[in-house]
Amino acid sequence: MSTEIIIENLSQYYGKKQALNNLNLTIGQGMFGLLGRNGAGKTTLIKVLVTLLPKTRGLVTVCGIPVSKEAQIRRITGYLPQEFSMYANMSVYEAMDYLGVLSGLSKTERKERIPMLLSKVNLQDKSRTKVKALSGGMKRRLGIAQAILHNPKVLIVDEPTAGLDPEERVRFRNLLSEIAQDRIVILSTHIVGDIEATCENIAVLDEGKVIFMGTVDTLTKSVRGKIFTAEISKTELPRMKEEYTITSMVTMNNRVNIRFIADIKPFDIAVSCEPNVEDAYLYLMREKEGVL
Repeated sequence: MSTEIIIENLSQYYGKKQALNNLNLTIGQGMFGLLGRNGAGKTTLIKVLVTLLPKTRGLVTVCGIPVSKEAQIRRITGYLPQEFSMYANMSVYEAMDYLGVLSGLSKTERKERIPMLLSKVNLQDKSRTKVKALSGGMKRRLGIAQAILHNPKVLIVDEPTAGLDPEERVRFRNLLSEIAQDRIVILSTHIVGDIEATCENIAVLDEGKVIFMGTVDTLTKSVRGKIFTAEISKTELPRMKEEYTITSMVTMNNRVNIRFIADIKPFDIAVSCEPNVEDAYLYLMREKEGVL
């Protein structure tokens, strides 16, 4: 069986509104980042891939199976939506066991896989805890466990770290990277740091179109020589914000250390620096909008 997701000329409409515009993507095994601001079309694409939304036009296959074959796609796909909820009054183990029944797993398979997966997501000591008593991070980890309960070839997660504290976000990203060693994992997010920490290959969506597809390294290299730092006074900051796209700033008493985008060195005290993914992403978005 193929281990690729192939998307060719995919367009998607909600009535007369076009949500996806002629998308072409090939996604292989490992972690793949789907980056874009809210409303870019990421969730619409995901819903097509997991058969929650019939495609309007184009060709989409998941591991060689057309998305029109919903039952077959769902057998090989795990999904963690942005708004995830489970059976609040069940214990963690009861909820997993019930979902295992719905997935067609035998009693023996459930007894084997559920403890193993709860251990994998570091919830083995919460098996008797009611779902409603879990923290937000624990619920997300439980969401991953249920998504891979039937051992899918593809795992798709939509904005999985939104609202998590930094420690839980790191733990969650590490978990996804581990899972991606033997399957396709698609991470859809608007949080650039999650992509930078986990993904080698990415696609950037905006207004339903792919505006970049390639490696994280290629994206960052594309803006070398266009990212600068400078230490300025607080009084200069409003003018700098008007003239340049500032990607970060750190205030120290009456001085501000800024990181900003410019096509050429704009003034003497500006120092060229190595770009990161957030710099490159913001440059790409501003370039598309004609701001640069």
